[in-house]
Amino acid sequence: MLLPFSGFAADRPNILIFFIDDMGYGDPSCFGNELVETPHIDSLAAEGRRFTNFYVNSPICSASRVALSTGQYQQRWRIQSHLASRKANAERKMADYLDPAAIHTAQIFHDAGYRTAHFGKWHMGGGRDVDDAPHPAAYGFEEALVSFEGLGDRLLFGTGNLDKQSAALGQGKITQVEKRTATQRYVDRAREFISREDDRPFYLELFPNDVHDRFIPTDEAAAKFSAVTDNPEEQKFFAVLTEMDRQIGRLLAQLETNGQVENTIVIFTSDNGATDWPRYYKAGIEPPGSSGPFFGRKWSLYEGGIRMPFIIRWPGHVPAQTTDNISVVAAFDIQPTLLALTGTPTPKGKLYDGRDRSAVLLGEPALRDSPVFWEYGAYGSLAPGKAEHASPYLAMRLGNWKFLINPDGTDPQLYDLSTDIREQHNLVATHPALVNFLTERTLKWWSEMSAHYAPDL
Repeated sequence: MLLPFSGFAADRPNILIFFIDDMGYGDPSCFGNELVETPHIDSLAAEGRRFTNFYVNSPICSASRVALSTGQYQQRWRIQSHLASRKANAERKMADYLDPAAIHTAQIFHDAGYRTAHFGKWHMGGGRDVDDAPHPAAYGFEEALVSFEGLGDRLLFGTGNLDKQSAALGQGKITQVEKRTATQRYVDRAREFISREDDRPFYLELFPNDVHDRFIPTDEAAAKFSAVTDNPEEQKFFAVLTEMDRQIGRLLAQLETNGQVENTIVIFTSDNGATDWPRYYKAGIEPPGSSGPFFGRKWSLYEGGIRMPFIIRWPGHVPAQTTDNISVVAAFDIQPTLLALTGTPTPKGKLYDGRDRSAVLLGEPALRDSPVFWEYGAYGSLAPGKAEHASPYLAMRLGNWKFLINPDGTDPQLYDLSTDIREQHNLVATHPALVNFLTERTLKWWSEMSAHYAPDL
């Protein structure tokens, strides 16, 4: 087994996390896209390890980001859906922003001597009419450049309503740009950040939102894919997907130029499944983005909404050109796992829902010692555009079993993912004892999570 780093020398590994907005499982070519290539993402897979059983903890942006950033179920912080206006948040019993007491991964590494930066989508507080959300600095970031879903220095994409609302809030340097140039600007900042002369290792987040619709490439860029698909929205999607891949390549190339490849842990994944707005179906076209072999998309607890592509690269530690098809890893595992990989102490008294999966990421497949649970929509949220994609509000995975149910006990669904990866054959009727057990476990978990929501909210 390749060993994790231990100790606190100046050559502690750097950390770079790519968290893509709305990229489906099957969108990178190394995860099955046969229509277009993503060579720079593919290079990460070739030089690192792919995981085919990686999950985010929510099928929607804000909640997914909270779990990744805290190592905890997002319900503990009352952010179970997307953050919006104060009124919309209150109607769904949600907080208006992530409490800094949650202890972001960046804060831990900053306190351990790392320099820290976040470039890209934030969406854990700030925007619409929420003008009192903490800036990224409150979570441990020395530098940040976000978008309309956050406060502080940010890029705004034009005259849309959310951009106008963000601009009216002030609080930071605001730069108006075309959306298609945003990731290039984020990467420019990231390249400068990692190239700065500084003896400290870095913790860096790059969170692009190119493949979150609407897709706005140049007409010329979209036209290049007219021979690939006659779906105009898919043409635009492929244009922004391949441009995002190119920008990812620019940042990876800078690591190589700087001699930082060997000493940088790179993680690549997405925050939830591909878009599923009703407008696509009303127009008679399929939404862009691919769930690969899975059923469901964004805003669904079926696999296509929560199972994401995942790659880790760390030369000399993570075995290259390998795939783990066994281990179930989730986004809330990332914080405790990174602490273990880098020998960084865990904050005193912090409760983790995620697990240290460092041995798994380093090449030793292993089953989980606990199930993973999900909740989406119990207090209201966006619904999938395709009715069949609407799942029950609760879900869990235990081994190869996937179980879904509503909080009131209705609509139980049981699938054996080892033989039914598309969740098409409900086995509730043939496994009554197992269903009773999983129902009890799932509802008990939801009882614990829902207790974090004050009765008057």
